[in-house]
Amino acid sequence: MTDAKDITVIGFDGVEGGSSRKGKARSDDGLETTAYGSFSVSYRPEPYKETKNSLFSEVIRTGEGGPLDWSSLSAGEKARFVFQEWVLKFFPCKPFKTMTDAYAHQDKSFTSTFKMDVIAGITVGIMVIPQSMAYAMIAGLPGEYGLYSSFVPLITYAATGSSRQLAVGPVAIISLLTKASLSYVDKDSPEYTSTYIAAAITLAFFSGLTQMVLGCLRLGFVVNLMSHCVISGFTSAAAVLIGMSQLKHVFGFKIEHTETIQGTVKDIVKGIDKGLFKVEAFVMSIILLGSLTVMKKLSRRYKKLKILRALAPLIVTVFTIALVYVTRIDKSMDIDVVGTIPEGMPPLSTEKIDFSQAGTLFPKSITIGLLGFVESIAIAESIATKNGYELSVNQELFGVGLANMVGSCFSSYAVTGSFSRSAVNNDSGAKSTIASVVTATMVLLALLLLSGPLYFLPKCTLAAIVISSVINLFDVEEMKFLYKTHGRDLFLWFAALVGTLVLGVELGIAVSVAASLAVIIYEIAQPHTAVLGQIPGTFVYRSIRQYPEARVHDHINILRIDAPLYFPNVAFVKDKVRRVCLGVSDNVEVMPEEKRLNPPKFVIIEMGPVLNCDSSGAHALKNIVEGCKKNDVQICLSNPNGNVLRVLEKAGVINAMGRDWLFLRVHEAVQACLLSMVEDDQDTGDGEEKLMRRKMSKDIV
Repeated sequence: MTDAKDITVIGFDGVEGGSSRKGKARSDDGLETTAYGSFSVSYRPEPYKETKNSLFSEVIRTGEGGPLDWSSLSAGEKARFVFQEWVLKFFPCKPFKTMTDAYAHQDKSFTSTFKMDVIAGITVGIMVIPQSMAYAMIAGLPGEYGLYSSFVPLITYAATGSSRQLAVGPVAIISLLTKASLSYVDKDSPEYTSTYIAAAITLAFFSGLTQMVLGCLRLGFVVNLMSHCVISGFTSAAAVLIGMSQLKHVFGFKIEHTETIQGTVKDIVKGIDKGLFKVEAFVMSIILLGSLTVMKKLSRRYKKLKILRALAPLIVTVFTIALVYVTRIDKSMDIDVVGTIPEGMPPLSTEKIDFSQAGTLFPKSITIGLLGFVESIAIAESIATKNGYELSVNQELFGVGLANMVGSCFSSYAVTGSFSRSAVNNDSGAKSTIASVVTATMVLLALLLLSGPLYFLPKCTLAAIVISSVINLFDVEEMKFLYKTHGRDLFLWFAALVGTLVLGVELGIAVSVAASLAVIIYEIAQPHTAVLGQIPGTFVYRSIRQYPEARVHDHINILRIDAPLYFPNVAFVKDKVRRVCLGVSDNVEVMPEEKRLNPPKFVIIEMGPVLNCDSSGAHALKNIVEGCKKNDVQICLSNPNGNVLRVLEKAGVINAMGRDWLFLRVHEAVQACLLSMVEDDQDTGDGEEKLMRRKMSKDIV
């Protein structure tokens, strides 16, 4: 170690989790010393090695230039360092870092990798043009807004997102949520269309703001609080509602109420009864849907035809545009077509963002932001695992949020990552977010050059594309899995499914969340407990329900509490301990009657799984200890952790119980209880049982 007079302090880092400080110092002979409280480590740094101080981002160089410390910097340099540090701390991403890192870690040449990105981008672009227009119809918007939403958000995400293959853009679920969120807009108003579009753009802005704030605050973990079974049930119901909402184009007449399944069915029956059903539109839709299904199956069965998965929507789009253009069945058979699409770049829409609607739209934007991100992160994590790179959840939140915010300024409605397009992007060989830029370029070309041909696109074609896309969203496999594995989660799945179908999207989400909270509260209030017995020939103690051969010692009952001990479950745990103390059976986890010869003299509570204990839990334990003492039953505690032990110590539980009855392991507690019964001549068992207890008390088993 070096003398204190030879050391120059370079910087300090706060030690995480405490108030102590960690210091770095360098001596005259080049040795660096790092001190952690009373501990210190010395080492000689490599020449020209860069070290970043976590507070000021100062760079310290050793070698020819000597150390560069904070005091040598000018005021401007200090301000720049501090600004850079806080920018990096606040924003969870560096622009274009994902793109550059992807190319830096590729084994292939830049040209080869770039070609793969271009091919993947073109493939997804071919797929997204008809899909985005179809999804805009689900959202209640004109078709061109689907294209607008597939341009600027893609470029924005390419610069800030962390997934290299995620294809951002309009998706079915978010489109449905957008329509449900804007149901308050007055349909009878002469300015309905412009008001609705402005509200959709404003909703996208607030959704993006929600996601960005969560990302900046590093709150990406909140998406894990949403149960997978609830999301699956909601998605399955949404798939049904989305498919039924497109039946108006399949049947050829207007369906007013598509928010619930009963409303949709009622309007369909009324329309058919009034003779509004169009056979031509129905037949054309069935043929197109059948064609899409066949092409999808062929792409899955034959590897050489895998490209059909992406090309199928384009094929039916081109075919029906040509059919309508040549035969003009839009007039002869009254087939509805998309109509005029404005030509040119997405128009600037900052003036349409209405902050006065924040009170109405912001709560809805939270739902859209969270559910959209859940969908996005699920496919992004799956693809990242397949390609062997790390994904930043907070950067994803920030990237998708920024895409929504910037997109809303260019006539985009809410977007997120797409399952189908991301899968196609990955399968097509995308290696970086450059593929998304290529896709956006394809969409721009469509806006500039294809507005004329798109006029003749039948709406039933878009309906067939939507129905074909959402069929796979109904998660039958998840329902089967839950049926086999977890009945309670199956109940939540059906609650989300039925609630969404019958009550609509917004109330359906509320029912799903309420059901989830009810289950969580139930499980918190009634935690799992287990009566333990000794596995023969070992010092191991396990649940006598799980291990019927486990041996229960006469006069000694052992209870394990498998949850934190705090106010929601205190009454349940207290009742459980009382029953074990009295030797009373119940319907949860009980001691078999034949193994319980007499009421116990000792009750050992295994505290290992009890992670924390609040004041209510401490009061309950103290009452239990004092109550049992009056009935000549001694409570013993085994393996409480440090936090729990401190609470019990301060609450007086340990003193009330007696410090001699606190043990590290269950077996040690059992030995002490057996020895106490032998010494006090309290053993009323037969001779063989007495001998076994004496042997166990001496640790001879």
